Amino acid sequence: MFQIDIMSRKPVYEQLVEQVERFVLIGLLAPGEQLPSVRSLSVELSINPNTIQKAYSELDRKGLLFSVPGKGCFVSSNLEDVLGKHKCKKLQTLRTIAEELKQAGVEKAEVLEIIQDVYD
Repeated sequence: MFQIDIMSRKPVYEQLVEQVERFVLIGLLAPGEQLPSVRSLSVELSINPNTIQKAYSELDRKGLLFSVPGKGCFVSSNLEDVLGKHKCKKLQTLRTIAEELKQAGVEKAEVLEIIQDVYD
């Protein structure tokens, strides 16, 4: 399920965080679903358990996960609130990028064509 690009400049824990966020957004991970244990994921991906713990802690801080001592980490049940905030941040990022593209002289039709391609 998880894939790590060791050649990436992005830290491994950030890659894990982004993958869990994406899996939650597309519904691959459902509310209440348990994530792999730190130990098993460490063995599966051949990475340090502390790296996985750091990713899980970051996801817990963001509200996407919660941990139960002795049981593991689970996908949060209040995803609507968390994802709503996530969508607002992404839309603001899109607005900023659109403003930069406009200032760079990129035509509106080009931008809309790209967006249409993504949604198709």
